[in-house]
Amino acid sequence: MLQGRAELLLTLRQFFFQRSVMEVDVPVMARSSVTDINIESISAKPYGGSGYLQTSPEYFMKRLLCQGAGDIFCLGKAFRDGEQGCRHNPEFSLLEWYRCGWDEHQLMDEIAELISLVFAARSSQPLAIAKCTYGNCFSQTLGIDPHGVDLAELQEKAVAASSESWAGESRANCLDLLFSLLVEPQLPLGLVFVYDYPACQSALAQRHNNTQGQQVSRRFEVFLNGMELANGYFELTDRAEQQQRFDEDIAQRVEAGKPQISADRHLLAALEYGMPSCAGVALGVDRLLMQLEGADSIAQVMPFSWDRC
Repeated sequence: MLQGRAELLLTLRQFFFQRSVMEVDVPVMARSSVTDINIESISAKPYGGSGYLQTSPEYFMKRLLCQGAGDIFCLGKAFRDGEQGCRHNPEFSLLEWYRCGWDEHQLMDEIAELISLVFAARSSQPLAIAKCTYGNCFSQTLGIDPHGVDLAELQEKAVAASSESWAGESRANCLDLLFSLLVEPQLPLGLVFVYDYPACQSALAQRHNNTQGQQVSRRFEVFLNGMELANGYFELTDRAEQQQRFDEDIAQRVEAGKPQISADRHLLAALEYGMPSCAGVALGVDRLLMQLEGADSIAQVMPFSWDRC
């Protein structure tokens, strides 16, 4: 397994080197962290102060993009609290990269090239690849339009799928629950790209109108044999809009009684200077290795998972 892991890391680096995408080395600890209500950071106390282990290299990489770094990738460790199980470990390996001047569909094509390459080294069978909008995946499985359905109906379906505690949940959370419990298991085997996510799940992605005139986020997720592998965006570059989304996240965290995280002022200052139009994606390396090795648990592909630390 160690040999397979080493070979995968080498292949990933060679892939980007051959395409003139520069590797960058960014901090794994900082004074700020993400405000996303669905992601919890691990606190750190350097020099008696306060900080966080980073949940991804995203904010530092975007600051480099604003300084003119161009196409870049980072391959290293990320940390998230409250995430442990057969697909989760509080410390994990993440591959994140940004392509300047590209949109999300161009980036999806490159992801397909990368995953097909690493699979071809292990199997003579071609990797099946499919793309589907979030709306089509959702409606084909549940018979409702996720972009237009009333919140009350979503909450009713969430209660039926889980418990009464979902009766007062937000639109974003209900959609996330229904997708993960009912839609994901119906995705075909192979590499599947789901794009045009609901506007309420935009995170750091831009929004646009789909072919039906509904506002959706230019965000996509990648699934490999039913397992979520990567999350990508046509990146939000507007400083004012980013500030507003940070404020909304912080308000939601207050309402939910979660630890408070301040907006990253360095990222906002960088966005004020200007970030180029680009698409970016973060890919779970350990999950990719799980698929390559046929492993059932993330612990099987890690030299030291949390329960052995």
